[in-house]
Amino acid sequence: MDAPKEIGNKILISVFLLLSCPVYVFSQLSTLSVSISDENGHATPVRARLTDSSGKTAPLPREAVSVMYGRDDRAEGYGFQPDSSFYVDGRFSIDLPPGNYILSISKGYEYLTQKHDLTVKADKNLSLNFQLKRWIDMPARGWYSADDHIHIRRSPRENPLILKWVAAEDIHIGALLQMGDIWTTYFAQYAWGKAGNYQEQNRLLTPGQEEPRTHEIGHTISLGADDFVRDKNDYYLYDHVFDRVHEQDGLTGYAHQGMSFHGYRGMTMDILQKKVDFLELLQFCVDGGPLLTDHYYFFLDLGYKLTATAGSDFPWCGKGPRFGVEGAIWSSQIGNARYYTFIPGEFTFEKWKENFKAGHTFVSSGPVIDFKVNGTLPGDQLQVSAGEEISISAEAFGNEEQIPLKNLVIIVYGEAIDSVSSTDAHQSSEHLFLSKKLKISEGLWLAARCQAGPAQVAHTTPVYITIGDGGFYNRRTLPQNLSACENYLQEIEEAVNNPPDRMDYNAWRQKDKIFMRIADTRAILAGLRDRSN
Repeated sequence: MDAPKEIGNKILISVFLLLSCPVYVFSQLSTLSVSISDENGHATPVRARLTDSSGKTAPLPREAVSVMYGRDDRAEGYGFQPDSSFYVDGRFSIDLPPGNYILSISKGYEYLTQKHDLTVKADKNLSLNFQLKRWIDMPARGWYSADDHIHIRRSPRENPLILKWVAAEDIHIGALLQMGDIWTTYFAQYAWGKAGNYQEQNRLLTPGQEEPRTHEIGHTISLGADDFVRDKNDYYLYDHVFDRVHEQDGLTGYAHQGMSFHGYRGMTMDILQKKVDFLELLQFCVDGGPLLTDHYYFFLDLGYKLTATAGSDFPWCGKGPRFGVEGAIWSSQIGNARYYTFIPGEFTFEKWKENFKAGHTFVSSGPVIDFKVNGTLPGDQLQVSAGEEISISAEAFGNEEQIPLKNLVIIVYGEAIDSVSSTDAHQSSEHLFLSKKLKISEGLWLAARCQAGPAQVAHTTPVYITIGDGGFYNRRTLPQNLSACENYLQEIEEAVNNPPDRMDYNAWRQKDKIFMRIADTRAILAGLRDRSN
């Protein structure tokens, strides 16, 4: 280490000593050295947190992987994460005064979190080695995790550092979203398409956009396109952006479960006009989450395919007591909500996007689901004959210590048709399984959902069952859902005609064009009503 850095570190240590341990002098400092390896004995990126016995955070280690981050592009953090944890690439060392310390080490959901009580003695260095333990290996099963909603500005120089953060949370595909509003953009990405990708082995950073986004009709996400798409002049015409993204081989969706910022309004226009590929179904942003299915089930019941995704919305959304995680320190954290995509064979960006487009996904904040219908995967469409019997199988996997399973449910049209719990015979908190035969008399959609500990849930994209050209919409809920769509369109009209006196409400500027989209949507609703008669 060069002299200026050495002096700087001594200053940091002295501040820590003066504030927390004034009785100690530098000659009594001891060096704590920690090495962390994966299940194969290789050094691996992890998330770590080190405090003294009173809960006071220790200084940042020299080896911490540091990247500037913050909400709205503000410089709110660097080396420390919001909960005072930090990322390291398999090892770190730090000079500490004597005392008792607590070290926590984690790496996403597939590894067991470790917590160690340490004692540092005066003038006696301490060297420790820890090996992580997996409770499940999803890549070995062909499933790779993704976070579709990370906000970090980057240049090529930051790529290896940000990828270490993503790897420390055991995420394989990290989508870095350039964010916009009608006035400007944030979290700039330096390139798009393959030129903006950065990959090391089976981990990948890819650019995307949370744009357009408005208070009146919701926030959108686009992934995998060859360029950034922005139309400031027609900012509220989301369909223009979605069409251009699709032309560039990208995928489009809505963020925040369609709950925040009235996303369900925009979804009513864009899903009915077949512009939307996915919905961010799992996220720690909205009270009552992280899994909020109201709008998901609503549009599935109308007969529109929607792939389930999930994302952290880092650095905004985190776990904590309001999500039932008592004693947790609130922390926005990459990968706290994630989705898995099935990728057979070699991991590549192209194969990920291909299977993402096919809807081969499930979302999770801990548990794992394996769901098949006649051997097909989530996202597949299965055409059958009236009266034909289908075979449904669902399995959930967890860990008794970290992700204790509670129940597993098979969903048809949003309602449970069969379920098991960990207290049932032959079931456990680590493995739940269901198999069922179902005779088909009409098209339908079906999925699997499971719950584990507090805020630990998983949900699959549906399998879609059709008979001939009949679709899979829910005939029983169709009349009320069509009425709800009309109410949502009226909400948009009210928001346009009576905007609040705020700079971030601008739908009134494009009133005529928005009303044309509403008229187009009403024509579609009329056709759907004819179908229900």
